[in-house]
This record gives sequence, C-alpha cells and structure tokens, in this order.
Amino acid sequence: MSRVLVIGCGGVASVAIRKCAQADDVFTQMCIASRTKSKCDALAEKLKNKTKCEITTAQVDADNVDELINLINGYKPDLVMNIALPYQDLTIMDACLACHVDYMDTANYEPEDTDDPKWREIYEKRCKELGFSAYFDYSWQWAYKKKFEEAGLTALLGSGFDPGVTQCYCAYAKKHEFDTIDTIDILDCNGGDHGYAFATNFNPEINLREVSAPGSYMENGKWVEIPAMSIKREYDFDGVGKKDMYLLHHEEIESLGKNFPEVKRIRFFMTFGQSYLDHMRCLEDVGMLSTTPIDYDGHQIVPIQFLKALLPDPASLGPRTKGKTNIGCIFTGKKDGRDKTYYIYNICDHEECYKEVESQAISYTTGVPAMCGALMILTGKWKKPGVYTVEEFDPDPFIEALEKYGLPRKESYNPVLVD
Repeated sequence: MSRVLVIGCGGVASVAIRKCAQADDVFTQMCIASRTKSKCDALAEKLKNKTKCEITTAQVDADNVDELINLINGYKPDLVMNIALPYQDLTIMDACLACHVDYMDTANYEPEDTDDPKWREIYEKRCKELGFSAYFDYSWQWAYKKKFEEAGLTALLGSGFDPGVTQCYCAYAKKHEFDTIDTIDILDCNGGDHGYAFATNFNPEINLREVSAPGSYMENGKWVEIPAMSIKREYDFDGVGKKDMYLLHHEEIESLGKNFPEVKRIRFFMTFGQSYLDHMRCLEDVGMLSTTPIDYDGHQIVPIQFLKALLPDPASLGPRTKGKTNIGCIFTGKKDGRDKTYYIYNICDHEECYKEVESQAISYTTGVPAMCGALMILTGKWKKPGVYTVEEFDPDPFIEALEKYGLPRKESYNPVLVD
C-alpha cells in the first residue's frame, strides 16, 4: 500500500506511470503532476479501469519550490518520483526535504542557464580541479547527502537505464562475477529508425547538450577529456548488427569512479548514424545549440529551446520507430586468480514497446527502471538515509524487478572487447 507523486508526464514518465499501474499491489495510489495538466488527465483517462491504482492529477511548476511544497503537503505521498527535467532536480529535492518525503530521479542535475554567474563560478572551479567540462555532474546533488541523512530520508539518483541499470550491472558483476574489475565499457546502441531526417529520442535540449559536449573517460582515477566525437569504434551488437559508436562523457562514469575506485578505466560509448551527426554539427556551427539567450525581433529566445520547438516531440516517435536497442556493460578483471571477461546487456524492441505502452524503446528502457527504483524504495529493499546512486544498493532485487517488468538481461562470457 503506497502513495506516490510522479512529477512529469513526457515520454519517459508515461512509461513509468503505466508500469506503476501494472504493479498496483504496491502502487495503490498515484498523483500525476505536470506543468500541463491536460497531458496528465489524458494519460489518467487511458489507464482508467485498467488498474486498481487510484490515479489523480495536478498542475505544478517544478521550478517553483513553494508550489511543489503545497502539492506534496496536500497529497502526502510516500515517495516523489521526479521524471521531469534535470534542471528541476534541486527544487524537487528541496521540496522533499521540506515535506519529509523520499525522493528519486532518472538523471543528474544540470542548469538550464549555463551563463548564470553563481553556477558558472562553481562550474569553472570544478573543471579546473576535476578535469572534465560537461555541464552535468553529481556534485550538486551529492551536497544534499547530509541533509537527507539527518532527515532520515532516501534520495535515489539516476534510476533510468544509463545511468541506472548500467550501474546496477556493475554492482551485479562485482557481486557475482569478479573478485576484481579492471575495466568497464558501457555501450549504448539504438538501432531504431523513426523515418525522420533528424530527431532526438529524448528531450532535445538534454540530448544535444550531452552529445555535443567534449568526451571524457576515467583512467587510473583521473579524468581524460577529448574533443567531442573524436574517438570512434565499430561494434557488432547482438540483435542490431554493426554500428559506429563514439566515446561520450556520461554521468555514471563519475559515480562508478567514486564507488569502484579500484577499476583502472571506465568508458561510455553511444551509437550515432552519420545523418544525425551531420545535422548536429551543422546546427552547432550556426549557433542553434546555444543556451545563451539572444534578441530576436524584440524578444529574448534561447536557440536550443527554439530548436526543440521545431523538432518532433520524442513522445511522438513510438508508432513510427522500428528496430531494437542494445545497452549494457563489458567488463575485464579477475576471478579466482584468472583473467575473465563478461558482458551483461539488454535488447529491447521498439515495436514491442509501442504495443505494450505506446512508446518507443528509448523511453521504455528509462521508464521501466524508474518504476523499479521506486519499487525498491517503497518495499524497503533500497531504504537508507542519504543520497545514493544505483550501484550503492544490492543489485539482485532490482535485476529481478527488471526481468519481471520487461527488461531481461542477456549475458556473454566471451565478448568482443572494445580496443
């Protein structure tokens, strides 16, 4: 018997909400809240009579702490599921602390305004001290650790697929497959085709910032930063085939480096087609990926937000996307004194996802782990005061939940390694 407040009603949130509704023995009451209440109402109507979960809706501006506090105090949930934008992580965490309620999200904090002088000063100090320049990092949310500990509350960060499941795979490998892990390569392949010349599979602002940023990886406990898209490899993915993949900075590298300090190298690769890269480089060259406001015809507009309005809504890609995703982790290390390799991954079919929850596989592979992370907190399996990432908890019950709710693992003990 649990009562949850879900903030957000986009592509990922809609999958998580549908999955919560499937697990109505745990999720008995749910409020869906968003800036656009009509989207919440439409989804609630679709789920009517399909679940025992009692679903209500609300309107909220997740940038406004007072509005969040009023909503949380009015609904009194056992858990707030933040499936809105990473820009809003801190305001929602502040509201959860004020209302004494557990918190979870799917991606770490990053600022909407990267020109804000206060944020910029801290960011530039971090770049100099740590050696990577991506706009997103865990430091802002890790700073809440003591506050959540003192309040006796749990905050679970990044319970999506990557981050999220990939970190769980690392904890699982460490617990069951290795005595020591030497290297981790996280591989994210989307072999889907939506038919558009250019579109992003999740929020365009977040996606394009991530992809256009300098790449980085961790080696011997230190960051190594490289120009964006400068390291390319081809890999033959099970269920998808050969794809070009590029080394990116990704948030789980930071937390894995902290929690698995013995690992000598941690990298993240993601696949991209040439058409996507050509479009992105052209947009970047003409300034359309900028987050700095410009004056246009007497109005202040942010170029990347204007671009977002022009691109297809990721939530609309479901009915036209075909193909599969393959996301997982390749490890090297030792077991019982012998060298060992191990690959754990998931294959997800876009069309099958749409049949089940009216979504493409990118939203599905993030939405299902969001529900599973909430399930872990609500059932007490992942419940301890403080701020944590997925790999800091026992991986076994999370893996079991993923298997049950649509993301079964596959394994290889002789994978092709990435050079």
